[in-house]
Amino acid sequence: MKTIGKLAQSLNLNVETIRFYEREGLITQPTKPISGYRQYDETIAGQLRFITKAKMLGFTLKEIKSLMSMDNDCAKVELLSRQKLAIIREKISDLQRLEKVIVDMTNTCIQNDDPTYCPIIDALK
Repeated sequence: MKTIGKLAQSLNLNVETIRFYEREGLITQPTKPISGYRQYDETIAGQLRFITKAKMLGFTLKEIKSLMSMDNDCAKVELLSRQKLAIIREKISDLQRLEKVIVDMTNTCIQNDDPTYCPIIDALK
């Protein structure tokens, strides 16, 4: 059992981040004893680790909340993961197209001999 400050420190999180997750319904705020501070148990610490790891994989808080409510229903988790993977692949494809455009624009600049003209600026107009 830890106070919110000690829990935040142990997980390398901000106290306000934990409070935000409480407000968003991702974790449950422990009841406050009559005298003293709320105590966060290992269950909540595990939920916070889950949230942190899922965020690192690109899941949104809405998706994370959904994952947390699936109770190890692997078929539902797989479906959500496949949907996320499709979004990631689409973003990768978009970035590859963007990379090609920037490379092509940069190459036109390299080939330009006129110091008063910039093909990149011209292309952006």
